[in-house]
Amino acid sequence: MTLEQTIAFLTFSVVGAITPGPSNVMIMATGPLVGLTRGLPCVFGAALGMSSLFFCAGLGLAQLFLLYPLTLAIMNLIGAAFLFWLAWKIATAADVTQAKGDTKAVCFLQAAAFQWMNPKGWLVAVSGIAAYSGASPGSAFGLAATFAVLFFLAAFPSGLAWLIAGALMQKLLQDARIARAFNIVMAIVLAGSVATIFV
Repeated sequence: MTLEQTIAFLTFSVVGAITPGPSNVMIMATGPLVGLTRGLPCVFGAALGMSSLFFCAGLGLAQLFLLYPLTLAIMNLIGAAFLFWLAWKIATAADVTQAKGDTKAVCFLQAAAFQWMNPKGWLVAVSGIAAYSGASPGSAFGLAATFAVLFFLAAFPSGLAWLIAGALMQKLLQDARIARAFNIVMAIVLAGSVATIFV
């Protein structure tokens, strides 16, 4: 990839990674529950999960979905159903004060696997590969690896920003009423972010 292509793709990656979506809602909701340090594996897993999605898309998965769009549509519907269920779980979750002591952070593997169920992740990966791979010279493996690394460089600091935002609210959310409102807002944002993908 040329420098111009690299900058263009990195810009695309930052926009795709930092804008609200299911993954960032999950990361932000993790912050108040477990704090910054214990939430880091969640951020790392999410970034690596999306990078692996880009890598596979770059090796031909994106082309497969472009040839058979119904396959992607079905996967998106399954992913959306899972995320709507997750939104319900967040809305009805115990507040920070009730959960304190037995709360487990979203682990690295869970966060990475979550990306493969995320309709926004698939949309970003397929559209990114479709837009940037054709104009970039080089082997498919080399390009896929480049796309994966560049997206990770955008996704990790973006996810970290969402985690910090959530962690900063940890003390505020000791109030049960505020925590309950926070859970409901996060659930609505999650459900809304999924719904906008299909509009």
